[in-house]
Amino acid sequence: MSVGLVLEGGAMRGLYTAGVLDVFLDNNIKVDGIIGVSAGALFGVNLPSKQKGRAIRYNKKYANDKRYMGINSFIKTGNIVNKDFAYYEVPFKLDAFDEETYEKSNIDFYATLTNVDTGKAEYIKIVRPIDQMETMRASAAMPLVSKMVEVDGKKYLDGGVADSIPIDKCISMGYDKIIVVLTRPAEYRKKKSNNTLAKMMYSKYPNLINSIQNRYLNYNNSVEKVNELYNKKEILLIRPSRFVDIKRIEHDANKLQEIYNLGVEDCNNKLQELREYIGV
Repeated sequence: MSVGLVLEGGAMRGLYTAGVLDVFLDNNIKVDGIIGVSAGALFGVNLPSKQKGRAIRYNKKYANDKRYMGINSFIKTGNIVNKDFAYYEVPFKLDAFDEETYEKSNIDFYATLTNVDTGKAEYIKIVRPIDQMETMRASAAMPLVSKMVEVDGKKYLDGGVADSIPIDKCISMGYDKIIVVLTRPAEYRKKKSNNTLAKMMYSKYPNLINSIQNRYLNYNNSVEKVNELYNKKEILLIRPSRFVDIKRIEHDANKLQEIYNLGVEDCNNKLQELREYIGV
């Protein structure tokens, strides 16, 4: 029996997912494939590498470091999350990613990216995260506050623009069981937003603008599909049991810890249901 795992993004809300996955590690919950979006990809790689606590550790440590993320980085580099420090200094040196363990896991890991020319999602297999850091960075390159990231001659932005919850992709890959981790509580739905700035900024990319404009509809439709599948017991769903007031770019270490702790708590409360679903 094969188990697929879908990980929604959400910038610093993704630390909820980090908490969930650390409970997976504690309880030897195994999966065969992962599709991560944005922060879901960035934090999700710590499951195959078996690095419990790594995501919350480095995010709390550098939350207020001007080199890591924030307006200072955006003004200097055009990226709200600093490319050199966040994607190269941290995982290569300051809190090293264990790529050897990752490779030995034999988990098929895919990062979701949005192709700015087509406006559609692409799912790129991550064999070596360190070597494919630009692909990982592209998956989390938030529109308006990030530069486009070029990978193999194509330009990309945040995977959540085109496919925030890649449940359909996971189903198409043929997994027997699917676990979905969302980072918003059950009542959340996206609202239509003012896209005037996006239309100006991405005027050369009409397909991207179309995806940005329809993002709220696609997201809400995906949530409804996930709810329906969960109610039919066809998937297992884990999501925040309550609202946590946390910014996408959050500098308050206490709030980062709070959303992480909620992930741990909610997953522990779901453990019995999870074990029964995957037959452990």
